[in-house]
Amino acid sequence: MRFAFYGRVSTEDNQDPASSRAWQITRSRALIESRGGEIVTEFFDVDKSRSIPWQRRPQASALLAELRDPERGFEAVVIGEPHRAFYGNQYGLTFPVFEHFGVPLWVPEVGGPIDPANEAHDLVMSVFGGMSKGERNRIKIRVRTAMSAQAQMEGRFLGGRPPYGYRLGDAGPHPNPAKAADGRRLHRLELDPVAAPVVARIFAEFLNGHGLFAIAEGLTRDGIPSPSAHDPERNRHRVGIAWSKSAVRAILTNPRYTGHQVWNRQRKDEVLLDVDDVGLGHTTKLRWNTEEQWVWSDAVAHPPIVSPEDFQATQETLSARGGRQTDKTVRRTRQPYQLRGLLFCGLCERRMQGHWSNEAPYYRCRFPQEYALANHVMHPRNVYLREADIAPRLDRWLGRLFRPSNVERTVEALAAAHDLDRPGAAEIVALRRQIADSERRLGLHRAALEAGADPAVVAGWIRQEQTRRSAAEQRLARIPVARPRRLDRESLAAILAELGDLVELLGRADPARKAKIYTGLGLRLVYHPGKRKVLVTSLSDQDPMGYQFVSEGGLEPPCPAKGTSTSS
Repeated sequence: MRFAFYGRVSTEDNQDPASSRAWQITRSRALIESRGGEIVTEFFDVDKSRSIPWQRRPQASALLAELRDPERGFEAVVIGEPHRAFYGNQYGLTFPVFEHFGVPLWVPEVGGPIDPANEAHDLVMSVFGGMSKGERNRIKIRVRTAMSAQAQMEGRFLGGRPPYGYRLGDAGPHPNPAKAADGRRLHRLELDPVAAPVVARIFAEFLNGHGLFAIAEGLTRDGIPSPSAHDPERNRHRVGIAWSKSAVRAILTNPRYTGHQVWNRQRKDEVLLDVDDVGLGHTTKLRWNTEEQWVWSDAVAHPPIVSPEDFQATQETLSARGGRQTDKTVRRTRQPYQLRGLLFCGLCERRMQGHWSNEAPYYRCRFPQEYALANHVMHPRNVYLREADIAPRLDRWLGRLFRPSNVERTVEALAAAHDLDRPGAAEIVALRRQIADSERRLGLHRAALEAGADPAVVAGWIRQEQTRRSAAEQRLARIPVARPRRLDRESLAAILAELGDLVELLGRADPARKAKIYTGLGLRLVYHPGKRKVLVTSLSDQDPMGYQFVSEGGLEPPCPAKGTSTSS
């Protein structure tokens, strides 16, 4: 009998994927080879938590897709360690798929294939799912309790990126004898001789009455590298163009500059993806804890940069500024924007924000002055686009796609792009976006180099981004290609026929409904102020409609409000 092997490993607890795969597949072979079984294909998820449902694990999802294929190349599936494969009620949600397609599932705990009619087998597998969930919860509680005690009583540095202004120093061998024997050592925070004075300057200027923007622009003007530029290895997710208001605020609100170790400022919450379909599982979100939940070290754990009194005064000033209201405070109400989240600036490639002015919806791209100072980008302070200038033309363009003369070509494009039940589809989309983002960042780095930035610093940025892009391309190449199920052309043609005159439908739709239609179509629009054109860059992740200009100029709107500039 030919078998497919499934296994999983999470690297959160520093497991070795190669070793974990080796012992799981060895255990599987010990079960099936005595009965003449042979593993002919493997599905092994790496760096995926057991709490993630099978449908959201790339390799598990690919295995479920293969079950639907009558020519799949194997007759059964073997799992070497159910603890790693199933979590909570995942067995009850997954095994019926194996049963439906007539593919036996073998596990060592029952000594062979699971019998759907055997209540003992079902009970054993359900118990293992509960044990897996309990084990994960016990580990979480034990680790969090230990970290809380280590932070409070020992002031130990618990990992992660050191705050700007500090660097890691050696704190001696690890107290665990086994880890110490392996060469593991503890770390502590030490002052960074270059960045620590900058942190002190930020606190001093703020306490002297300077605003966040003024501090950021002053640091950029003086040529002081931003945290991302100062240590690119520590901040690979940042472009590092210049100091920003958010970076200054993050420094001013970090209590570790007082010399105390502070832990548990953030927590990870598991939130249901869909409350109406709990089988989809959870997603993890980082959320800020209240100050009462922070864990402070009992004593000073590392050299302070600011005094506790100055830090407290800074927090009181920030709180007073954030909470006060004046007569000039603008109280905005939620307004409908048809292109919310879909329109991007062609100069900086950032998403344009909705802006309601003169009783009409606009879209605005405000380029922060500190970024312009550092990067010398030819970008107006404000770029505006009026919704009324683009939405009707977009509707007419969409209507042309669905005219009788174009329906056949549109159906062909949609049929080629519509991919149902594709294993790893979400990961494929994420990797493609990561590659595109790397290309965008590389372009920004090259522009910075041409503008006179330090060649050594920019070269480091470029190498890091090229490494990031290469890693994403390699991961994309490793995703198995499964045979997709496509919507047949007859069904698509019938759907389009029922839509009727799309332009008329869109013209009658309210703005909120039109926004959902545009989002559902996967539209991405880029506004080029110099050309006064809006470019529809894709209607799906595979760009089936190609690149089309939906406007022919004339998109230079009047200044929407006094004191603002028009796009150039």
